[in-house]
Amino acid sequence: MSTSLRRLMMATTVLALAGCAARPMAPPVPTAPESRVQAQERRSQASRPTYNLAGYPPAVREGYIDGCESAKGTQYGRKDAGRFAADAQYQMGWNDGYGICGKK
Repeated sequence: MSTSLRRLMMATTVLALAGCAARPMAPPVPTAPESRVQAQERRSQASRPTYNLAGYPPAVREGYIDGCESAKGTQYGRKDAGRFAADAQYQMGWNDGYGICGKK
């Protein structure tokens, strides 16, 4: 078999395997509740959103940061299940953050 053909076959195999790589899943939902102060501290250490969220309510901004950090798989990612179920603004922010940051 020629060297060119071997290289082509290896390159094809590598590309095929690379296509099977999956994006990491979101961190598990923490079971221990987080106080409001702990949540603010955690969010203050996370990277700043790339979009200007100044006109949005605090719940949307907080959800966006939590969702974005979850999509990136950082230690600052968290999905507050209770708040996600009860607060539509937090839920919208979390979904938007997770969706937007997960595409990068």
